[in-house]
Amino acid sequence: MNELKLTVRDVLARDSFKCARVIAGESGLGRQVKWSHVLEVNDFESLINGGEMILTTGGGLQLDLPKQLAYLKKLIEKDVACICIELGIYFKEIPTELIELANKHSFPIVIFEHTVKFVDITQDLHTFIINQHHQMLSQLDMLSRKFNALSLTPNGILKILLELHQFFREDVIFITDNGKSYYYPSETKELEKTIRTYLEDSTLPQSEQILFTINEQSFALMLVEGLGQTWGYLCIQLKQTMPDEFTFLMLDRAALAIAQILLRNRTIEERNQHNEDEFVRNLLDGRDFEQGDLQKYLPSASRNMHFRIFIIQMNLPVTSISEEDWEEIKVQRSLMIRSLFKRAGFFPTVASYKNEIAIIASFIAADHLKNETNRFTQVIQCIMEMKSNNFIDGTRCTFGISMVYEDLRDVKRGYDEAKKVLTLHDAKIAETNFFEKLGIYRLLLLLKNSEELETYVLDYLSAVLDYDQKMESNLFETLRVYLACNGSKKDTADRLFIVRQTLYHRLEKLESLLGEDFMAPSNRLALEVAIMAYQFINDNKMDVGIV
Repeated sequence: MNELKLTVRDVLARDSFKCARVIAGESGLGRQVKWSHVLEVNDFESLINGGEMILTTGGGLQLDLPKQLAYLKKLIEKDVACICIELGIYFKEIPTELIELANKHSFPIVIFEHTVKFVDITQDLHTFIINQHHQMLSQLDMLSRKFNALSLTPNGILKILLELHQFFREDVIFITDNGKSYYYPSETKELEKTIRTYLEDSTLPQSEQILFTINEQSFALMLVEGLGQTWGYLCIQLKQTMPDEFTFLMLDRAALAIAQILLRNRTIEERNQHNEDEFVRNLLDGRDFEQGDLQKYLPSASRNMHFRIFIIQMNLPVTSISEEDWEEIKVQRSLMIRSLFKRAGFFPTVASYKNEIAIIASFIAADHLKNETNRFTQVIQCIMEMKSNNFIDGTRCTFGISMVYEDLRDVKRGYDEAKKVLTLHDAKIAETNFFEKLGIYRLLLLLKNSEELETYVLDYLSAVLDYDQKMESNLFETLRVYLACNGSKKDTADRLFIVRQTLYHRLEKLESLLGEDFMAPSNRLALEVAIMAYQFINDNKMDVGIV
């Protein structure tokens, strides 16, 4: 690799520099020389690109010391490789202040103590640099073709990383956006977690050449992109030298070959996802399915294998999504959700639709009631944090989770339970995502389509509701708050923002409508259930004839 990078040290070893001597900035001899340039003027900013070896007789340095220092500072700021000065008529000695400044910035100052032909030096260096570029392009073309050939072989990504490692003699790792990683050599795996954490916590610069440092270890990074999305990150550790343009060109060619592999895999994933969607939907709807799909999409049945149905409802308009865009979005959503559930210890089977994602979340847990709900809660929290993702906006999602089941014949039942949780979320009634924690609403859901629920509400609350309608009063709300405050008059008055005397008057009216014993335990329980049922009916916009 160093043969393709010409440094100041390499130049000084050439025959044309036999009479040259380094008098300052010796620690910067590793600077890369990209070109040579004869410079005899003071105003040179527009003439310099960086990386040049400046050759001069000192014509631009016939200045006082402050201007000489400013001249040298400009060269350093423009990232010039070094300056070579021919001592003689124009410049007889190098001031100590210039030497100190050059040493401070590791900027080499080279002097010729005898007359030299700059034309011979530039011709020699430019010929060498041009040949270098030709060699670089040849190697780049050769390795690009090799990467493309490897992309068509089994384990192509790993083979491409091996090729990079053999060329650069550095550790190489490719981290995908779905949690998988590839690395070479094997001990590089130790870097994966550190790099992944850094990438997740950092905002990468908008640049094709990305460098970053973790724990004093330097890395060069190249994005692997396809279909307008970032699919992963190709990283190479830099143990010795900083990367040059050739390093990033090589990483770019490798990234393109890896992207080709991922694109082919994505096509296969789209086909597999379509089949998995169909299988899951058949289970959720209670339809027949191919027995072979059980082994393909679900974990092997065992005594400790349980599952829940987990639904993510996407509360977004979907009419604007084209079919072409939807195919990519569907695959991306499914990959992200599958990866998230796997990291939480589940075996997910996923069906993704425009307005919802349904997951059969299987897990092995003899003690599932002890810790599995916490893992589901953690998954929900991770999804809700996906605020800027193009495929899932967690801030607009609601979640429904069924009871725990073992028999696949209960998948449809679990799906219905999860949908009921979402129904209560839409009505802003449920505060939990788990069906088993819905309490009395589980019974109300069973009764919601029957006339019994309406009849029950009217039996217990019609007197209060009719009075409120006729008198334009608010006894129902007073009753609801009074029961919620466990009969505390002070708390009820505070929550209703009324004085105690007004509350006493309303309670007297409630006694006349409901009976003096309406706060007796059995009557109170019946009223509380009736109030919950009334809110449930109205929030679900059912026409039950109650005002």
